[in-house]
Amino acid sequence: MPNKLKNILYIAFIVSQISLVMVSEQGFYDAMPLSVLLLFASAYSMAMLLGQLTSLDNTHKLIKPLIPTLFAFMLILTWESIVKGYAISPILMPAPSNIFHALISNIPMLWADFKQTYLKAVLAGYIIGCLSGFLVAKWAVSNKLLQDALMPLGNFMSAIPIVGIAPIMVMWFGFDWQSKAAVIVIMTFFPMFINTLTGLQSTDALHQDLMHTYASKKSQIFFKNQLPHALPFIFNALKLNSALALIGAIVAEFFGTPIVGMGFRISTEVGRMNMDLVWATIVVAAIAGSLSYGALALLEKSLLFWHPSYRDSKNS
Repeated sequence: MPNKLKNILYIAFIVSQISLVMVSEQGFYDAMPLSVLLLFASAYSMAMLLGQLTSLDNTHKLIKPLIPTLFAFMLILTWESIVKGYAISPILMPAPSNIFHALISNIPMLWADFKQTYLKAVLAGYIIGCLSGFLVAKWAVSNKLLQDALMPLGNFMSAIPIVGIAPIMVMWFGFDWQSKAAVIVIMTFFPMFINTLTGLQSTDALHQDLMHTYASKKSQIFFKNQLPHALPFIFNALKLNSALALIGAIVAEFFGTPIVGMGFRISTEVGRMNMDLVWATIVVAAIAGSLSYGALALLEKSLLFWHPSYRDSKNS
């Protein structure tokens, strides 16, 4: 069968599954058990189409972003089909359409939660934690005593669960965003410290000798030799901390917060069995975390275009 005809058949299966979900009543898989075969056919069709897109070369740059988009679409379609087809209780698993409706219907409240959790607690704690970790690592790279003192402490702090730190920070700094920012500082300081210290110590001995031969100042050695070598490690810590900061803020809000915030919204709506809004809040948090990570990845790519890993990926 020609590829063009196969692709038309694949698209027909997917469109048929979408139409079935849209026009059918709750529990249609119980009423028509064999119709579940269409779901498998549409999933197989999407896999074949994605395989063709993956095999395209680098000249099709506009098509490449379709791969994760179509994959996510197929996951949502499968989720919607199973929940609606088998009439699963919304308390156990709400359908994506209900989550989207809850998201659209509660935009002002979710925006207020986002501002409280992300724009206040996450950003403040993230900036303070990462900046302080970087500065202490810069200091410790030439201070063996500080290295030996902080490295074991970092391993110790990383083993402490968030649920043990958060109540203490709430008692110390109050119920507002400051206590959540304090939790984030503790969570993000040591990943940044350890990664930055490792990066600053990874400079090549030949480069160090060359800088000393030219009688370079300490600032020149740092900015022209140590910092460029440390940037990949620093960005690894920044991307890791972008996820840790959001998780820490949401979990910390479970232990005390004003009547606003994503963690507060999740814990409150779970008690009310309003799972549509719980999942809508989770979607907002996931989008915020993904955008933060993506922005850092783009910044890393723009600053580290000279790095071998980026040169190799561009040439491959």
